Amino acid sequence: MPFIADPIADMLTRIRNASMARQPETTMPTTKILVAIAKVMRDEGYIGGYEITEAKPFNTLTIQLKYTPDKRPAIRELKRVSKLGLRVYRGRDELPRVKSGLGVAIVTTSQGVMTGYEARRRGVGGEVLCTVY
Repeated sequence: MPFIADPIADMLTRIRNASMARQPETTMPTTKILVAIAKVMRDEGYIGGYEITEAKPFNTLTIQLKYTPDKRPAIRELKRVSKLGLRVYRGRDELPRVKSGLGVAIVTTSQGVMTGYEARRRGVGGEVLCTVY
């Protein structure tokens, strides 16, 4: 697998760039955390779906992007919150609300990767990975 210092930031940048270029999909090297983030984004309706392709020397994750009927990307804003140099942890009462509830925060908790809303509902906090709007 090629060395990528921050695979989550790389994933978000690839999605952002591909959606601005109106590409139907984007691919990247896969990790478990990236698959978990893609699952949350699919469940929340921000991407059409994802697919893992097994190949040598590394597996690839292909994300199908979603657009509105007038060809605008479904994802308007994608931000990395917790970075390599500054991790951002929040308790269940401090999890961010994105754009007054219109967007989602993706959080990794002891119970897995989920939205900030789901983490609040379950009463757990964790590391805020990114926000999607």
